[in-house]
Amino acid sequence: MMMKHLIILFALLSLSSVLGQRGSNEKIKALKTAHITDALDLTPSEAEKFWPVYNDYEERMQQLRRNERREIISVARSGVDALSEADANDVIDKMLDYKSLELEYQKELVKQLRKVISPQKILRLRKAEDDFRKMLVERLRHHKGKS
Repeated sequence: MMMKHLIILFALLSLSSVLGQRGSNEKIKALKTAHITDALDLTPSEAEKFWPVYNDYEERMQQLRRNERREIISVARSGVDALSEADANDVIDKMLDYKSLELEYQKELVKQLRKVISPQKILRLRKAEDDFRKMLVERLRHHKGKS
């Protein structure tokens, strides 16, 4: 248990230097991994089964978000007011389709995780993800404030 706390402490201390480097996705991913492992208190056996499932989910979600940005946000940037009513409705339908896919991926994740970790740990996962995101945003704000 002490080792996990040391890993988390090191990860948090490293976060400020990570945020200073653009394109440091791998380092942020490593920090997130340490944070989630600690928050869920995964056993080595659980971690061995959990991370392939979770990493697959994360990759699918990243691809989904890239596609969404490419298709929808680019339309919004080019001017929503210039869209015809039919085109605007198409964009709305695409947005809803992406939200549906996101929910489908989340349901599949939970289905797979139920075979790997307890329901309590599945619930703690959501909180751990939210906490990590908040911590990252706060560190980024703090870092930008110093610049």
